Amino acid sequence: MNILVTGGAGYIGSHTVYELLESGYNVVVYDNLSRGHVAAVDRRAVFVEGDIRNHQLLKNIISNNTIDAVVHFAADSQVGESMEEPSKYYNNNVAATLALLDTMRDCKVNKIIFSSTAAVYGEPSNWPILENMPTIPTNVYGRTKLVIEGMLADFAMAYGFEYVSLRYFNAAGALKNGRIGEDHAPETHLIPLILKTALGQRKEIGIFGNDYDTEDGTCIRDYIHVTDLAAAHRLALEHIINVGGSRIYNLGSEAGFSVRQVIERAKAITGIDFSVKETPRRAGDPAVLVASSARIKEELGWQPRYSDLDNIIV
Repeated sequence: MNILVTGGAGYIGSHTVYELLESGYNVVVYDNLSRGHVAAVDRRAVFVEGDIRNHQLLKNIISNNTIDAVVHFAADSQVGESMEEPSKYYNNNVAATLALLDTMRDCKVNKIIFSSTAAVYGEPSNWPILENMPTIPTNVYGRTKLVIEGMLADFAMAYGFEYVSLRYFNAAGALKNGRIGEDHAPETHLIPLILKTALGQRKEIGIFGNDYDTEDGTCIRDYIHVTDLAAAHRLALEHIINVGGSRIYNLGSEAGFSVRQVIERAKAITGIDFSVKETPRRAGDPAVLVASSARIKEELGWQPRYSDLDNIIV
């Protein structure tokens, strides 16, 4: 099978490319390199630099490589930035995905795995979060992903598309052989920022808000190892290829840790007592996001293998 991975030079995309190649798929990576890195793309994959809004280029790539399905990562994903620059997020996420879907239609490719987010749930009243809970995003990033999920449902109804939307929580960790990992510019994820602070590459680590309705006042998140995320994308792909039918799944470890707990655990593992600074909340940050992954475990047999906090940090 020939798989197109948009945003495959990015963090989660590059790990999924590796997973697909290891599982015997032929992979074409399509990325505009606004966030990704060519060095992160496995050499066994075909790499094409381009924007998914470039209809003719993308159409040529899909047709010339006889693409069977698409795994779609390409998007902007910073919560704070999305609140400051909503136009950018609606253009780069929503409009670009519509362009991708239209090109897929032209090429008669109707199977897609979509990289969604737990941010679609907003501030859930109960946790762990189930897929049938209300989706009321509190930030622009989450709203753009929810709009795309609606687009996918409409394309499924009108044009026979089949999709799996994966709503995942806080991606973390790196490939076990150390070849690829997190390399964002700027880096916004908590764990790499903590480790950069421990290494002396940063002056301090910030805690954004200490007055949330949690035990220690800091946000609680569900951390999921990127290798486990990659495996879930492969299983989702196998589902729409071999079984069919559109689905939505949460991806999480089902264990929540507060920002302060993650910092203290990193200090214990590294043996370094680095500086921590408490600052005001960021706009749009929910207090608690912890997933139930029961559905994907039951239906696709997914089992996270690396998503304990110690394993992620080490």
